Amino acid sequence: MAEIAIKVRHAGKAYDVEVNTASTGEELKMQLYSLTNVEPENQKVLAKGKMVKDDTPLASLSLKPGQIITLMGTAAAHVVTEVPREKTKFTEDMTEAELAQQHGATPAGLQNTGNTCYANATLQTLRSIPELQQELMSYKPSAPQAGPSASNIFSPDQLAQYGLGGLGAGADLTSALRDLYQQMGDTQQGFPPIMFLTALRQKFPQFAEKAKNGHGYAQQDAEEVWTQMIQTLHTSLQLQDGAQGGGFKTFIDKYMGGRFEVTTTCDEAPEEESQVNSEEFHDLKCNIAGDTNHMSEGLRIALNEKLEKTSPSLNRTAIYTRKSLISRLPKHLPIHLIRFFWRKDTQKKAKILRKVTFQHEIDVTEFCTEALRKKLVPVRDRVREVRKEEEDVERAKKRQKRMRKEAAEGEATGGKVRSDEPLQKLKEKAEREAKAKGTGGEAGAGDGGAASGPAVPEEEEKFKTDAEIESERAASILAAKRALLAAVHPDLKADATANQTGLCELRAVVTHQGSSADSGHYTAYVKKTAPVGGVEDGKWWWFNDEKVVEVEGERIEGLAGGGESHSALILLYRAVELPVVDGDQEMEG
Repeated sequence: MAEIAIKVRHAGKAYDVEVNTASTGEELKMQLYSLTNVEPENQKVLAKGKMVKDDTPLASLSLKPGQIITLMGTAAAHVVTEVPREKTKFTEDMTEAELAQQHGATPAGLQNTGNTCYANATLQTLRSIPELQQELMSYKPSAPQAGPSASNIFSPDQLAQYGLGGLGAGADLTSALRDLYQQMGDTQQGFPPIMFLTALRQKFPQFAEKAKNGHGYAQQDAEEVWTQMIQTLHTSLQLQDGAQGGGFKTFIDKYMGGRFEVTTTCDEAPEEESQVNSEEFHDLKCNIAGDTNHMSEGLRIALNEKLEKTSPSLNRTAIYTRKSLISRLPKHLPIHLIRFFWRKDTQKKAKILRKVTFQHEIDVTEFCTEALRKKLVPVRDRVREVRKEEEDVERAKKRQKRMRKEAAEGEATGGKVRSDEPLQKLKEKAEREAKAKGTGGEAGAGDGGAASGPAVPEEEEKFKTDAEIESERAASILAAKRALLAAVHPDLKADATANQTGLCELRAVVTHQGSSADSGHYTAYVKKTAPVGGVEDGKWWWFNDEKVVEVEGERIEGLAGGGESHSALILLYRAVELPVVDGDQEMEG
């Protein structure tokens, strides 16, 4: 059918609208939204005395040219009506780098140059730490590093082919990591990490081991390259001064450095004085025993070790228990599932294939010292209260939306209802009115005739509008957040780069497929970040070398192991952070 021109009245204004009578009410509402900023779910459209629903065929309204219809509804307060200052740039006009830097753009993968998946998976996981990328941008090596440079290893044509024409620095591993991440940020294509691998093999010759078949390099353990990279960054990323670093000397100590309180007790001589000392750590270990089913069980095993040492009281070797408790919990917390062990009979590393489950969010307070636990638990509990408030509001919004729809339907059928009243209030009001009408002339009949004469009408109750209810809920959430911030201990406030809530959320996973560390395949999963001011959609990027695809969060739950399929080897958790409340930053210290 052809389009016809009609007029739409709204808030004292008349709009000329071209409508396609072959379309539906939903499409008409979208047209009106673009003109009036009244969101479709808040619109009431009346045409010839009929309410236009989303599924109403416009052809059924028999609209004629010049027909006047009415729109009721208020524009949302958050809608921006100002003309953007910057001219819109279309996708086809963007460079490859600009496309790669758009939020939601598929990130660059890494080419497998021959048994290098272990490095690719590790690099993608490290890249998910935003503070690390920012620190690398300002990194400058303290002195030129001896060793091969890009120009000594490759010809100018090869450098240009890989986009490395401007790289001529020596084989400084941190510089190579910085340059690699910079190059990856400017493309969505699979990128060859040649210079990084060259620097890695020069600094750590074990990664230059040749394959047994004589072709290329041997497969390596992702956990080993992770450990060596953290140690390298711990040495190279020195903070300028103690004041800037909050007392920390290196970037790794500031953002990934934890601290144990270690108590060593003699099992065979309980009267012997226990030894207590402090140790630093950059990850937690999850040991897997024959009956380990969950990651928390493996952590308890690793944090409560048995060892043999000489007992001064017994004057002989005795069994000791070494118990470690966390006294400083870092913002970024890697957890290594110890799946590989050395088999003497085969003279190679074997893999523990047992299924070990883990969670998207973990509560680490049980592994902390009593002193730290007392500081974290009140904050953790407040975080959960805020979440409950927010979940209640979301449920209430859905319920309100359903009520508005039912109220609109009631108005369309001639019922006298107000769409800005909650449905349960409407029902209660209707029941009171029906009861008053049905018992007005018989009052007192059932109570011995104590009352006589006409019933006195009740004073009409005033009900809150949707806007008033929304305002109260927003105030409730704000109050809960302020209570949360007020519960933060001064010691936690003073260490802003530590975990201040006791809760950690999973951000990245390194997986291994196969039965041995000397073979198989490594990949990485990294959780997608939210747009500025937005919320995360719960989806993840799966980095399978240069192939990068988006997957659902449920996919992560299938990485618990239980065979030779992909199983989690390194879990990178990040602290659940405190909320930011406008005007209350001073409360956060």
